[in-house]
Order: sequence, then structure tokens, then C-alpha cells
Amino acid sequence: MQYAVGAPLPPPRGQASGPGAAMHWTPNPGGHTPPTSPQAPSAPPPAPAAPPPAQQPAPGQGWHGPASQQAPHSTDITGHVPLPPGAPVPLPSPPTDAAPDAAHTAVAVLLIGPAGAGKTSVARHWADTRRVPTAHISLDDVREWVRAGFADPQAGWNDHSEAQYRLARRTCGFAARNFLANGISCILDDAVFPDRPVVGLGGWKRHVGPGLLPIVLLPGLEIVLERNARRSGNRRLSDEEVARIHGRMAGWYGSGLPIIDNSQHDVATTVRVLDDVVARSIASPPNW
Repeated sequence: MQYAVGAPLPPPRGQASGPGAAMHWTPNPGGHTPPTSPQAPSAPPPAPAAPPPAQQPAPGQGWHGPASQQAPHSTDITGHVPLPPGAPVPLPSPPTDAAPDAAHTAVAVLLIGPAGAGKTSVARHWADTRRVPTAHISLDDVREWVRAGFADPQAGWNDHSEAQYRLARRTCGFAARNFLANGISCILDDAVFPDRPVVGLGGWKRHVGPGLLPIVLLPGLEIVLERNARRSGNRRLSDEEVARIHGRMAGWYGSGLPIIDNSQHDVATTVRVLDDVVARSIASPPNW
């Protein structure tokens, strides 16, 4: 069973943490030109006709070229993919005549939890089994799009690693808004710490909007230690770091956010619980 990838531990709130030359190409001036035979001078060519006046696009419209060069339905040049509006995603409107149906409502869910909580496995299974189009957006996957120059927090949390985390969150936030604008639900996962609201929950709220539904996945410490031990490579953290992350995640208790203890649940059972929590969050959004 694959479990979630947790972000390494950033410091608690309050702790510190050549241009290239342009290239131009010109034809070789020393090239050979074959000689030509002398010819009688010809009459000068007629003066070119004056070009027609340039056509200006109508106010509020872009220029798409002559009508003969325009594709059908040229007003939809993005392939039927509406871009998200500039405003944040609003709160979802619950049905008025029935209980909210989390399996059919287009929503954006932020699944929060420590390393080893099962965020990625639960998020993927939830997205796989919904009856409406749903995307899974993993912050760690997006963060690791950076190849050369990747700032690995396990090598030390610093300004570069924090900047790349912020950039990845903005990218994920835009992706979530873009999916929702096209009728596709999404679930994001991140190890958000309650004592760092600016780069954590506050950042997600800025990038996605108040319609985002944050839900905490928090099993017991022995469970996350066991799951972390099954990892390998740079995705495996030390037991000490896992314990510190888990201890700071306990700060979500009393925050008002819904918390799922999946210590005794498999992935499928956790997904069913998540559906219930999403339905309640739609009916009564958490105050965050």
C-alpha cells in the first residue's frame, strides 16, 4: 500500500530560515555571386498601389486576422477550456431541497496531515471513485517539477526551499481554480502546519479562495511512524522528524477544522468517512 508524502518540517513561526549574451545570425557577406550578362535597361516598374487602410479590432475584441484565416468559432480559441476568473473560488451552495451529496457536488478539498497520514493514497482513491470528474493535485509532485536548482528541504530549510514551496502552492491554487472553472472537482494534499498560517492555510485561502474545504487527516503517532518506515529514498524521514511533525499537527485540535483519525481505517473506509465530512462541510463550511 502506498501512503502519502509529507512535507519536511519547516521551522516554527518566527524562526529564520549572469545574463547570457544574445545571439544574432546574418548571411555570409563573402558568398560568391555568379556573373550576369549585360542586358538593355528596362522600363522602370510601375509604382505600387497604396495599401488599404489597416483594419482595427472592435473595442474589447482581439485581432484574429482576415475572415478567410479565422477558424470557426474564433471567439473560443482555447479549445473549449474556460480560464478561471480572477476572483477566488466562492463557497459552494448546498442544495435547498435535499442533503448535500458529496459524490456529485463540484468541490475543492484540501487534505492536511503529517508525513505518513495517508494523504496521497486517500486523495487518489477519493478522486478515482467519485462519480463526477475529479483531479488530484499533489503539492509535493508539483514542487518536484523543479529539476535543476531544486531546493530540497531535507538538506536544510532556507529561503530557497520556502520560495519553491510558495511557488508550488500558487501553481496548485491556479490549477484548482482552472479545474473548477471547467466543472472538475479537485483534492489537494499538503502538510499544513497550524503555527504557520501565512505559508500554510492562509496561503491556500489566497490562492484558491474561501470555497476551499480544509480537512485534517491525523492518525496516531505509531501509525505514521510505521508507514514512514516503509518508505525509501528521499521520501523517508527520520523518526525524530516524523514525531516533531506529528506533534505540531496536533495543534489542529480545537481549530474548528474537521479531523479524521484514520488509525484503524483502510484507504477505502477513510474515503467513505471523507465523503461524509465533505458533505457536512458543504452544508456548514468551517470557519477558517
